[in-house]
Amino acid sequence: MTSAAVLTPEAPARDAVATMKALVYLGDGKKGFQDKPKPVITAPTDAIVRIVKTTICGTDLHILKGDVPTAKPGRILGHEGVGIIDEAGSAVRTFKKGDRVLISCVTSCGACVYCRRLMFSHCLDGGWILGNAIDGTQADFVRIPHADTSLYPILTGEDEEPLVMFSDILPTGYECGVLNGHIAPGSTVAIVGSGPIGLATLMTAQFYSPAEIIMVDLDQKRLDIALRFGATKAVNSTDGKAKEAILALTGKRGVDTAIEAVGIPATFELCEQIVAPGGHIANVGVHGKPVMLHLEQLWDRNIGITTRLVDTVSTPTLLKMQRAQKLDAKKLITHHFKLTDIISAYETFANAATTGALKVILDG
Repeated sequence: MTSAAVLTPEAPARDAVATMKALVYLGDGKKGFQDKPKPVITAPTDAIVRIVKTTICGTDLHILKGDVPTAKPGRILGHEGVGIIDEAGSAVRTFKKGDRVLISCVTSCGACVYCRRLMFSHCLDGGWILGNAIDGTQADFVRIPHADTSLYPILTGEDEEPLVMFSDILPTGYECGVLNGHIAPGSTVAIVGSGPIGLATLMTAQFYSPAEIIMVDLDQKRLDIALRFGATKAVNSTDGKAKEAILALTGKRGVDTAIEAVGIPATFELCEQIVAPGGHIANVGVHGKPVMLHLEQLWDRNIGITTRLVDTVSTPTLLKMQRAQKLDAKKLITHHFKLTDIISAYETFANAATTGALKVILDG
């Protein structure tokens, strides 16, 4: 009888952890907050992380619009977050159950030909797979492959909320925009798009002391935020005359670095129109439609054009900047929700022009 008394209450406890809640992409612009199986270890290098805080990315909206064909209906979305190790595979050496961790949006095996070139985004057994090719972080739990090289430890007592910005948005703005754009002291920069990724690019561009940072957007409220974040000029492109405004601000020369941070044809083509001879166009946005490359105008301009999926090689450096108070990631966060209110959070994030949302935090 004693054995029966001990075993009886354990069975429902095991059943309770067999499923979890998650935000699921259902195809054709549809999503749902559903019960899904709790992930399990499938390789000895895996870790299961209990999500404490996550967020929504513009890329998640691109998936919902059908711009990312590798993300199939039924996929749990999300590739950002912080959490606690719930279980670690037998080959995981860096982390153990109970450790608090930052999840990288890019999974890295650390050993393949691309990882050895620090191109973690093209890892042959990883890359951007979370919330894309495998289930992601907008859930109670997530499975992280190659945990030793795809997670970062959180310091004791550290404020975890701003660290969510280091999963993706800050490394993306810095690597794809600032580094690829070759921003240098005294240079002139235009960032086309003053949404969260554009603002993250603006924040990290200031590491290199450009003389001018011109922000371009349709939303005056976001431009006002950009000016508070350190932009020197703001161009509202509602009138369709952004090119003329930027050329006027630069003595008709154009900018040394034009960063595309939206992901639509019009914004990339604006970058083509405003880049100065010898300058750089750095694409950051996720594009779902063809873009016209006007080589008839650019062939003799000595410019460089770069594309990139974030590799997250800069994450340790950016974390040091945050911890040294040289970077304030928390100011990118405008709204807070419980994970159970994620549908409302998506509506708030997707309608930023009316809600004023930048990044939302979802508490698990």
